[in-house]
Formats: sequence, C-alpha cells, structure tokens
Amino acid sequence: MAQFDYEAVDPQGNTVVDTIEARNTEEALALLRKQNLFPTRVTEKKAPKAGRRPAGGRVRKKAFVIGGVRGSELTTFTRQLSTLTDAGIPVVQALNILERQMRPSALRNVLGSVADNVEGGASLSEAMAEHPKAFDSLYCNMVKAGEAGGMLDIVLQRLADFREKAARLRRRVLSALIYPAFVLLAAGGILTFIIGWIIPEFISMFMELDVELPAPTRGLLWFTDWFITYWYLVPLVPLGIFVLFKLIGATKTGRLVLDWLKFKLPLFGKILNQAAIARFTRTFGTLIGSGVPILEALNISRDTAGNAVLASAIQNVHDSVREGDPIAAPLGESRVCDDMVVNMIDVGEETGNLDAMLTKVADNYDEQVDTAVEGLTSLMEPIMIIVLGGIVGFIVISLFIPLISLMEAMA
Repeated sequence: MAQFDYEAVDPQGNTVVDTIEARNTEEALALLRKQNLFPTRVTEKKAPKAGRRPAGGRVRKKAFVIGGVRGSELTTFTRQLSTLTDAGIPVVQALNILERQMRPSALRNVLGSVADNVEGGASLSEAMAEHPKAFDSLYCNMVKAGEAGGMLDIVLQRLADFREKAARLRRRVLSALIYPAFVLLAAGGILTFIIGWIIPEFISMFMELDVELPAPTRGLLWFTDWFITYWYLVPLVPLGIFVLFKLIGATKTGRLVLDWLKFKLPLFGKILNQAAIARFTRTFGTLIGSGVPILEALNISRDTAGNAVLASAIQNVHDSVREGDPIAAPLGESRVCDDMVVNMIDVGEETGNLDAMLTKVADNYDEQVDTAVEGLTSLMEPIMIIVLGGIVGFIVISLFIPLISLMEAMA
C-alpha cells in the first residue's frame, strides 16, 4: 500500500488536506469519493527519483517552437481544462490528456512542466505561476481562488469567457482599422508614384517651353523637388516620432501624460476611454466573482489596465478601500469613469452584487465601443475619399493650368 497526499473539497465547500492509503491513484480517488470528498489533487507521497519518467511512463519531449503562447490557444485550453475538472478528472490527469492531444507548441511545452510540478506536490496555481509568459497574474490568481473555494471548474469557465470577450473586443477594433490603413497605404503608394515619376516629366516639359507658371503649379513643383531630394525623411519622421513617444513613455510621468492625451484625442479619445473602462470592470468583476480578495483584485486590475491614468485611479481606489472606504467615491473623484459607471458600482456595493454590476458595465461599454468603432469607420471612408480626391484634383489642376494657358497662347 502506498500513501497519497490529497487536497479535496467536502460537501460544505471546505478544503480538506490529508493523507490516504491505497494501492494506486485510482483506488485513492475512489476512496475519497466514498467519503463524499471531491479531490482536486492526489499525489503519491514519494519523492521522485532522479531520471523518473513523468505520468504515463513516457518522457516529455519539448518541441522547438518560435514565439510564445497564443491567446486563442490558451483560451481553448482553459475551457477544455474546465470541462475535464467538472467531470471529476484529477488535475494532473487532465493536464496530461490536454498535453497529449495538442500539436507541438509553446503551450504544450509549458503544460508538460506544469503537470510535472503538480504531480510533484505543487498546486496548479503555483505551477502556473512559474511560467508568467504563459499564465499572467490575472490567470494565476483566479486559478488560486478557484482552488481555495473548491470551484476550479467554474473559475476556469469564467476565465475562458473573460478571455473570449476581451479578444472579441480587440478583433473588432483591429478589423475596423484594417480598411482605412489599407486605403491610406495604397493612396500613399499612388501619390509617391505620381510625385516621383509623373510630375518630373511635366517639369521637364515646362522648362523646355519656358512657360510662366501659376502659384499652385510652382508650389507643386517646389514640393516635388523637395520630395525627390529629401525622400528619406518621409519614413524617418514617423519613425522618429514613434521613438520619441517610446522614450517619453518609458518614464512614469511621461507615460501618464501620454495616456492622458490619448483620452483627450478627438474622435478616438472617447473610444479608448470606454475600451479601458470595459477592460477594467470586466477584469475586476471576474476576479471578485471568482473569490479573489478585493484588494488583490484591485492590484491585478491595476497591473492589467493598459493605461497609466486609469491605473493611477485604481491605485487611489485601492488605498481608499484599504482604509475602509467604499470603491465608488474615490473612483468618482478620479474623473476617469463617468457618473453611470460610478453609480452602478455604488449600487453593486450596497446590494452585494458588485461583480454582476461590473460585468453589466463591461458589457454595456463593449457595445458602445463596437458601435463607436463602426460609426468612426463609416465616417472615415468619405473623409478619406474627399481628402484623397482633393489632393489628386489639386495635382491635376496644377499641371493642366499651364498647358491650357499654352494652348490658348498658340491659338
């Protein structure tokens, strides 16, 4: 008979940590279920020997992969792990099943290490915390709360839902920007061709004919000459601005200023503000609903806010809550969130349904961001057409005015 260390949850939801004797893991699981215990971890009480093979009697081979863990792959794994744990399959066995069915990837390599650590006695959250590039603090803390509360399957399901909704919002914003970016890129290429090859031919012709040029044509020829001479500044100027913003954002004050300016941008500022609030409220609500302590949930939400202004506001809320104050008041004083968000959080605190209220706020703001992005995209299309049409029209008129004057003089 071998001894097995186990963690389980009793019918009252309390965590039980003890040792049980059995011939193998399967028998240990059966004995625990007869005692009305739901096992979350069962490991043989025996130090692994050097060279011992992992579960299943096989050596884990790590594949050579380029890049990190993909978000969609991690979301799928989270949902599958939730399903397996809900079916009563031990965590180690579930991890081994999911690892075996995966194609070679960075996540598969990580899962092998996680499964070995859990089999060696570590909790799932502790094993995942050793791989921060795959499992961030939000992920690990939710798993930890799920283990402590005996509802790991439910927490994993919430985590998968959270990741899917966050990814859906990112896809909407990116897809809305693809069309304008493509149009601007194509228009830039066409204008470069016209300025670099077509207009110089007209310049040569005007010089040969010694035609008196009007002001628009002289301005166009001056810009063409400048462009041909200093063409390298066209990519260098945007690159320099990008590097400058990166250097400014590397400092705490600079990042705060830049993120404040993002919220004040015309058209885009409101969308960025709503997207940041949606991310914060969904993260905070998911953590609270999963049993993470409120101060720790605020710390995680602050670190994953993605905006220094909002992160500073969350830090102020954290400090106030630590002193015993409610969440809504300091959040309203920050002026980052509008009154509707503050009032809904206030109602959630009073009724004890803060996580549900935060989720409603996130859903509402996701819809507003989606609508605003679609409206902005629809508005940008005619604006780009008008601007590009104006540029092309100016070039055509500037080139043909001297030709018309020349033909009138010849007539």
